[in-house]
Amino acid sequence: MYSPRYSRQRIYVLRIGHRPERDKRITTHVALVARAFGAHGFILADIVDDKVMDSIRKVLYNWGGSLFIAQGIDSFKYVKIWKNFKGLVVHLTMYGINIDDVINEIRNSGKDVLVVVGAEKVSRYFYEEADYNIAIGNQPHSEVAALAIFLDRYYMGKELYFTYEGARIVIEPSPKGKKVKIFGKR
Repeated sequence: MYSPRYSRQRIYVLRIGHRPERDKRITTHVALVARAFGAHGFILADIVDDKVMDSIRKVLYNWGGSLFIAQGIDSFKYVKIWKNFKGLVVHLTMYGINIDDVINEIRNSGKDVLVVVGAEKVSRYFYEEADYNIAIGNQPHSEVAALAIFLDRYYMGKELYFTYEGARIVIEPSPKGKKVKIFGKR
């Protein structure tokens, strides 16, 4: 099976605008999609929310894989540093250019990718600093869906077959019922 670990480029997700009282489930789902669909890291910007981080750690413990996680990072500085030293900044927004028009360019750039995923109103800074403002359609939708579609297009569907080392829980595909393998104590 294919693993994102062998990808030439590395993809990190920067979650901005998280509001703990409103967004903990959505932000957790952004992180879950990042992990399951092949991102190498998840950064919760500008705030510390240990409940979100604990949820991600629990998934990593049970379902395996390695995902760099961090929180409380200054999003403005991180984007500037990434852009100057690491690679491309991709901002997911319904106001951007259609993903199909630029995904090959991003994939073929050979550069690492920072995907900026907003929650509340996004500062103009991110629109201006992004190398690509990408739209997953031009209608209101979920940032979780936008990230999933971006990663799916980036990996061309291979992420559906990723396997993760160290998994204690593994699903066996089955046309009927549930087949789950559990390794070790949980």
